[in-house]
Amino acid sequence: MSQNQRTIQKEVSLSGVGLHTGNKVKMTFKPAPVNHGYAFVRIDLEGQPVIEAYADYVVNTQRGTNLEKNGVKIHTSEHVLAAAYALEIDNLIIEIDAPEPPIMDGSSIHFIEALEEAGIEVQDVPREEYIVKEIISYKDPESGSEIMLMPSDEYQVTTMVDFGTKILGTQNASLNTLSDFKTEIAAARTFSFLHEIEMLIDNDLIKGGDLNNAIVYVDKEISNETTEKLKRVFNKQSISVKPNGILDNLTLHWANEAARHKLLDVVGDLALVGTRIRGKIIANKPGHLVNTVFAKKLAKIIKAEKRNNVPHFDLNEPPLMDIHKIMSILPHRPPFLFIDRILELSDKHVVGMKNVTMNESFFVGHFPGAPVMPGVLQVEAMAQCGGILVLSTVPDPENYLTYFMKIDNVKFKQKVLPGDTLIFKSELITPIRRGICHMQAYAYANNKLVTEAQLMAQIVKK
Repeated sequence: MSQNQRTIQKEVSLSGVGLHTGNKVKMTFKPAPVNHGYAFVRIDLEGQPVIEAYADYVVNTQRGTNLEKNGVKIHTSEHVLAAAYALEIDNLIIEIDAPEPPIMDGSSIHFIEALEEAGIEVQDVPREEYIVKEIISYKDPESGSEIMLMPSDEYQVTTMVDFGTKILGTQNASLNTLSDFKTEIAAARTFSFLHEIEMLIDNDLIKGGDLNNAIVYVDKEISNETTEKLKRVFNKQSISVKPNGILDNLTLHWANEAARHKLLDVVGDLALVGTRIRGKIIANKPGHLVNTVFAKKLAKIIKAEKRNNVPHFDLNEPPLMDIHKIMSILPHRPPFLFIDRILELSDKHVVGMKNVTMNESFFVGHFPGAPVMPGVLQVEAMAQCGGILVLSTVPDPENYLTYFMKIDNVKFKQKVLPGDTLIFKSELITPIRRGICHMQAYAYANNKLVTEAQLMAQIVKK
């Protein structure tokens, strides 16, 4: 059953510093209207430019998932997006007065708590959800990192990581339901290895770094020179390495906190798909690069399926209307009746079908050596299907005729051949008024969109 979209009830703010810039940051979550999605607003820049949280805007995955639109950037977006997605918030405005969100403690828990403080508001429009029907995967040929998405009754994630070091080897983490994210994943902090920290320090790339907002694993012998450098950068009187190989005095929340944080990153990065997912994600050695490449691939697949939007019906089931019922409503008769069955009907849409056989009268003269159903007859068939919809609004449809008023945006995408089964779907663009019906119509065959058009017709009493 479809759920409605959600936003927050009121605005709420957090302040902190950006990990890489060291800038002070104020970030404010605000409610957003339906179908808005997630969007960052740079209120520190002229015109307050908006960067929507879409995978297409990912430009860099070094040390975080970084977005850019028209030269305006947002760094390390993933922790914020993971929190919003995990709380099943669909629409959210994220105002920010710097290029990156505050790092807080390197996890998502502070963002979760702020959004919960703001409260959740259920909106009056159903949310879109991509239901995974077959396995979708991507493997990075260089790193061997791989992400696979498979059918599941709900959104689930499993991460498997292997860092190839003695201090931090193979770890796994799983999220079986989004409701567990706050307690099992949200507090998992970002982490790095000592050799990476040294490189970042030398290049002045973690100005906002603190040993309390990132776990540092010591994967090499720590020299006196490095110790002094770390003490200076992190403003510490002393630096020590714990028995479990962690720099300074942080205590792990979980033994597999690194794998849990990688799972958090997967949730945040795949939020950039822009559609909620019902499926299970298995990520082997995930990272921002493979995550976002997969997000872009998945977004394209969803966009293509949404465009095609092929209806699926069991054609062995009894139809809503058979040919006899159709002829009692439509004035058309063979050979100019192009609807065999009506499969679905509401006050806003209709779905019908036609079996295209070699015995169709038009094949006699339309490319008899290579029979193809004429496109204009496909449009006529879609109109007849739509005629059922509009005539169902009057008590005596047999006393009405339907006439075309306008045909717009007709596109023929695939050939229709003898043996094909055509599925027609017509949806109202605007409510029916004074007998005038404006519809978006589609025709499908072989699980592909073959024809589409916008049709306007009027029913007139005989």
